[in-house]
Amino acid sequence: MSIINGNSEDNATDKKLFEHLFTQREENFEHASFDREIAFYESICTGDIEKVKLLSTPLCSGGYGNLSKDPLRNLKYHFVVSVAMITRFCINSGMTPEEAYNLSDVYIMKADVCTKEEEVHEIHNQMILSFTKRMRNVKNSKIYSKQVIKAIDYISEHLHDKIKMQDVADYLSLSLPYFSRLFKSETGVTFSEYVTIRKVEVAADMIRYSGSSILEISNILNFSTQSYFIKVFKKYTGTTPNEYKKKYNFFGNNLLENAQNRNS
Repeated sequence: MSIINGNSEDNATDKKLFEHLFTQREENFEHASFDREIAFYESICTGDIEKVKLLSTPLCSGGYGNLSKDPLRNLKYHFVVSVAMITRFCINSGMTPEEAYNLSDVYIMKADVCTKEEEVHEIHNQMILSFTKRMRNVKNSKIYSKQVIKAIDYISEHLHDKIKMQDVADYLSLSLPYFSRLFKSETGVTFSEYVTIRKVEVAADMIRYSGSSILEISNILNFSTQSYFIKVFKKYTGTTPNEYKKKYNFFGNNLLENAQNRNS
């Protein structure tokens, strides 16, 4: 009896799957790019807020399947899937299971009581940024002192601005000479070089994942001129922005590591 029921259930499932696939083909539906999805999760795990914002897409936008005919319930189902995936990626990258699961539970309960779709979207954005910032702390706490971590956080939050070392030293209530020595001793590169590398990393992501022009990216990241942007981009990636765009390969992840090795 169980074998017969099992086959019957399998046949019913296969029929539903066929109908679902047929409907998607008729509607020219395509799921989101798997590579882009993985890059999104990895950017959370590395604490890269700029890249997370670049790769993040609204729940139930293009590439999301339908899990319920009710729009609000469908959104909540996708929210649970999203937080579950992020939780497991973060645990695998060093966040303690206790912190990750508790954070997951908090946001799922927040989404559960939402009565409007825009509320779920807002909580989803909050959840993503919360996990990302916590992973940035997990990553940096193993390498840098609290003062340098705060400096790196400041840089990450101001990559679209012109970042001056004096402003960061004042922010940390440290003298400029002391902060300069401390930062280089821990990161292996000077403050200005670190800022430039981070901007180039963000620029590489923008070239790969956004539709912005080279000039727009240069302006967004506050490079003094487009020619200077091209010069430093080539210095750290080995290629010009336009050449990089054509090759569509991502060189940004190891820029800081490469610079540290050169200076060691």
